[in-house]
Amino acid sequence: MNQQTLLLLLFLITSFPARAQDMSRVRQTIDTLCSPTMHGRGYIFEGDTKAASYIRARFEAAGLQPIGFSYYQPFFLPVNRITHTPQLQPDGKRLNPGTDFVAQAASPSGQGKAKVLPLDTLIFTDATAASRFFNQDFQNKALVYSRQHQPLLQKLPSAYQQQLQRAKAHIVLQPKALMTSVARQQSGAPVFEALATAWPNKVKKVKFDVTANFEPAYQTQNVIAVIEGSIEPDSFLVFTAHYDHLGGQGKDVYFPGANDNASGTAMLLELAAHYSKPENKPAYSIAFMAFAAEEAGLVGSFFYTQNPLFPLSQIKFLVNLDLLGTGDDGLMAVNGSIHPEEFRLLTDLNKAGNYLPQIRSRGKAANSDHYPFSEKGVPAFFFYTLGGTTAYHNVHDRPEQLPLTRFPEVFKLLTDFAAALQTE
Repeated sequence: MNQQTLLLLLFLITSFPARAQDMSRVRQTIDTLCSPTMHGRGYIFEGDTKAASYIRARFEAAGLQPIGFSYYQPFFLPVNRITHTPQLQPDGKRLNPGTDFVAQAASPSGQGKAKVLPLDTLIFTDATAASRFFNQDFQNKALVYSRQHQPLLQKLPSAYQQQLQRAKAHIVLQPKALMTSVARQQSGAPVFEALATAWPNKVKKVKFDVTANFEPAYQTQNVIAVIEGSIEPDSFLVFTAHYDHLGGQGKDVYFPGANDNASGTAMLLELAAHYSKPENKPAYSIAFMAFAAEEAGLVGSFFYTQNPLFPLSQIKFLVNLDLLGTGDDGLMAVNGSIHPEEFRLLTDLNKAGNYLPQIRSRGKAANSDHYPFSEKGVPAFFFYTLGGTTAYHNVHDRPEQLPLTRFPEVFKLLTDFAAALQTE
């Protein structure tokens, strides 16, 4: 795009009245996706299936069409599930699941009582201390250590690693917030993460209970819809967002995932509603892809790139939306340095619209669903907002703490960017 064309485009975009954002609908979308009935949009109590059904219904209501016969693209993945609410009692004190502690995602089932064995941190620097420590009987012990020592334990000799696995349970003390994940395997012993501030001093015994189920082939699904372009229907812009989150641990603990990524999913649905209106019909076709199993390692987006519903070469640009609930400090564009021309266009549009205080640029990163596409040669950006909430991968990532500070401005920037890409 030459400078004269860019200036004309900027004039046209900024001359039109601002597109009002229906923030009450955005809030309702996020509240629905984060509701207890969706169980954290994970792999217990059909949370992912309920979320997928909701997104499909929204695509249908907006008049979007499936690519082929179904909005769903099913696939399978192995996943470990904590199916009952875990229990942890140091010296008889009942800790609150979800807020005081969680079971690590890869934990197997286990229950019982154990004597507490605090880790001797001299094992990392003193061979004699290490030999003495690992010469103990670990079988009826609960090994307790700080989060900072966990990666160091993984570097110990294999004989010591085997001894660690003989422990009846592991308790990892988190100095700050709890954080969990999705696991595609089971570990050898139950592992709990507890807030250091909730763990009493000089604990002698601990009682614990965790029930896990490893599912080697759990079926989930991407949800995909399209609006056909009016001029170049075989050229595609693609908006993506993962709708899955971490699920829960039994019926009493679930991870709402408001910022990660109900916010990005809400933006995807807002864009779908916008382009479904006749006055906003795009020149290129626009595909909207809501991916599952991002939290399990980008499984859904990798599956799509290996099984595309139309040739990847027809994608002119892809924008991945994740963590869009803030924006006080601006926006990050992953792959910004990989696609400098498009990044300059983005920053020019942002300046013309006075949308965000800054747009920062990063290079290549395998941190969200843009990555499998980038690896296949598809030009792509991954956007996430900066500032605001710090709640991440825990029970505190809730709708009520999500500011949505610059959500309308990000929406306007996205539609401006899409308009500019379609004039090239």
